Amino acid sequence: MTSSIKKAAAVAARSLLPRKPHHAQWMITRRCNYRCLGCNVWKEQDQRELPTEDVKRGLDILKDLGIAEIVLSGGDPLLREDAEEIIEHASKLFITTVYDNGSMAAKKIEALRNVDFVAISIDSLDPEKNDYMKGVPGAWETAVETVETLHKEGINVAVTPTISKLNLHEIVDITNHFSQKGIPLWYCLYSFDMISDTNQLFRIGKMNDEFVITDNQAMAKLCDTLIEMKKKDRNILITTKLLKAVKNLYLNDKRNWNCRALDNFLVVDHLGRIAGCHIHKFASSIFDLPKIWKSQEFNSLRKTYRECKQCTYLCYIFYSLHGSPYGNLTLARDQWKNARFLLKKNNSKHLNSAKPQ
Repeated sequence: MTSSIKKAAAVAARSLLPRKPHHAQWMITRRCNYRCLGCNVWKEQDQRELPTEDVKRGLDILKDLGIAEIVLSGGDPLLREDAEEIIEHASKLFITTVYDNGSMAAKKIEALRNVDFVAISIDSLDPEKNDYMKGVPGAWETAVETVETLHKEGINVAVTPTISKLNLHEIVDITNHFSQKGIPLWYCLYSFDMISDTNQLFRIGKMNDEFVITDNQAMAKLCDTLIEMKKKDRNILITTKLLKAVKNLYLNDKRNWNCRALDNFLVVDHLGRIAGCHIHKFASSIFDLPKIWKSQEFNSLRKTYRECKQCTYLCYIFYSLHGSPYGNLTLARDQWKNARFLLKKNNSKHLNSAKPQ
């Protein structure tokens, strides 16, 4: 049995464990080299970071807790000098995604060989507009070249536009542009921290009027369009259930989900502190997770999260919607599909290397 199949079997089994979290996002650095208008991370950078061995020990704890999928983000996680070692360790344990603003991935290809997805942020097909949103001249060209390089290298790269007022009417074009090249897409939705707490786990930003979607009908129409496109395009990696939930939110101002933070998912910051989501105060250290996961304190926090209506971050909505046993079964099935894809890709590499030169 190959390592890809073994990993998929392990994470699929973890996905089906009752009363266990499925997903974690670890913002392993607070450093960023971009100046995105919709984000405050670059304004509040922190050079402090957990040492490599502590991060690896934390990843082991998450695996034992039941985590099957992990996202490594930041800031930009590839700015860490030890990124390759951390990514290698995570890739052995989880379905692993690494986020990059497009500036670093092409420089660290070897570190990304074994990840399941590299997510590159591109928010417009107009280079000038994209660079304006990223706050860095040349960001669009660098990101597009990075996507093309990773794709040619056989690394599973995806484009992740953040839907906002500035690009709402471009999303279909962005989707078609990259999907036709065989590049999958999933999406972020511009959101901001609606509360201000000095003990907040991780601050992303305050409201920016340039980005806040005010045309609710257009947003609902986009959801309908993506639902229809998904029927023919397997490169659109957002679920119909999530799109319907977002549409209902914009049309009727109603949430058909309760947040499942600290039930189905959790977040870890650059110092190893944890919370159900980043906008609430930190709850504990990742190293204390095994003894406090079932504690009364955490049960109380879960109730607080379930009643929270303070964000529209798609990742949090997704794992709240898809955290049922059936949802976990679906995700486990997808991970088996992913394993077969990776096995096919690995076999192709072996066959190519065996061909006479």
